[in-house]
Amino acid sequence: MRNRLLLVFVGVMALVLAVHDIPLAAHLNNIEHDSLVTSLERDAFILAGRAEEALEGGTAGVEPTLLDAVGDYSRKENVRVVVIDSNAIAVIVSDVDSEPGEDFSNRPEVVTALSGQPDTGVRRSDTLDTDLFFVAVPVYSGDEVVGVVRLSAPDSEVEGRTDGRVRGLFLVALISLLIAAGAAFALASTVTRPLARLRSATHDLAAGNLSARADIADGPPEVRDLAVSFNTMASRLQSLVDRQRAFAGTASHQLRTPLTALRLRLDQAQQRLTGDPEASDRVEDAITEADRLQRMIEGLLALTRAEDAAVGPEVVDLAAIVRDRVEHWTPLADERRVSVTVLVPSAVLVLAVSGAAEQIVDNLIDNALEVSPNGSGLAVTVEQDGDDVVLHVIDEGPGLNSVDRAKAFDRFWRGTDSTPGGSGLGLAIVRQLAEAGGGSVELREALSGGIDAAVRFHRPGRATTP
Repeated sequence: MRNRLLLVFVGVMALVLAVHDIPLAAHLNNIEHDSLVTSLERDAFILAGRAEEALEGGTAGVEPTLLDAVGDYSRKENVRVVVIDSNAIAVIVSDVDSEPGEDFSNRPEVVTALSGQPDTGVRRSDTLDTDLFFVAVPVYSGDEVVGVVRLSAPDSEVEGRTDGRVRGLFLVALISLLIAAGAAFALASTVTRPLARLRSATHDLAAGNLSARADIADGPPEVRDLAVSFNTMASRLQSLVDRQRAFAGTASHQLRTPLTALRLRLDQAQQRLTGDPEASDRVEDAITEADRLQRMIEGLLALTRAEDAAVGPEVVDLAAIVRDRVEHWTPLADERRVSVTVLVPSAVLVLAVSGAAEQIVDNLIDNALEVSPNGSGLAVTVEQDGDDVVLHVIDEGPGLNSVDRAKAFDRFWRGTDSTPGGSGLGLAIVRQLAEAGGGSVELREALSGGIDAAVRFHRPGRATTP
């Protein structure tokens, strides 16, 4: 979050600087170029004034003062200086590669200056094979043009001088951007740290930790207000859930006593009605419903305990638990003529809430035996799947369609072919216990046509996401 906010701040600052500095740089470049041209024109006229007397007297080529002035200026400004007489013949040339006496009558700027008009611009120089910037001014003696002073340099050098001054503006912009980045980093850290803690608290609350609270003492006022609102919401949610769980637990406990008394009286009534088969059957139906209600109450209590499991998962040996629980259920399976096949490793460690693995195995085997026809088989396997371990309980019963398999984990849901005494809470308890340990459960269609109940456990060392 901090990096994204930092990028936004820096991006906005860069955009502002670009919108401001690019047009300013173009404008400054034009100003600097015009200033440089004006400066060179001024210098050319100054040199023209100093060359006037020498050109008029025909001694320009040997006048020491003029030669020194031309040489000093050329070296200082790094430009070529040519002093030309009225016949367009060079009498002074500042660079050592040229000699006086060259005819400049074919230079357009010289012709223009000899006509009495200064000329400034850029043209292609075939001699230098480059674009040439020039300033050519006439040298007057009274009203008569007695010569020309021309300053010239490669256009790239002139542009380089201008660009060098403009680069200073971009350097300032870069420094401003770096300062803005530092300020943005500090601001982003100030804003995102409390937001990150608030996000962590929301994740904890979403994961089932109803005691999660946000820090209300740090961050900007808006973030602190948001943290206060979050804590208020979390407290109310915890209170509602606690009251709901307390009601379910209390109601279930309170129902146990009268239900047990009702079950005893129904047993006594059935014993007294041995001579009346019709009445005895009705009492038997009532006993069946009482037993179902008893199992439902026990399921509600188990579900409440699963929801209250605040202790984190612990490491258990799933293979040993499966072997132990299958051994417990084998007599009932034999009585119903259901063969149980167990395929598990010698040992496999998983993460689960205390006692959850045993209840999961018991509920799945119980459900599978209820729907398994006589003479069928029941397979219980444990296999590794990457960083996870998957428990499979596979029956050969009638199975469920995809819609019913999705609904089977709803509380009190019972399929059309369910056993009359079922409570509809077994799979809901399995899911609650599996998710409490960071795992998951799903019902798949088995190859036999029955149900493959698959529970996924995390192995130790793997981060859990309840």
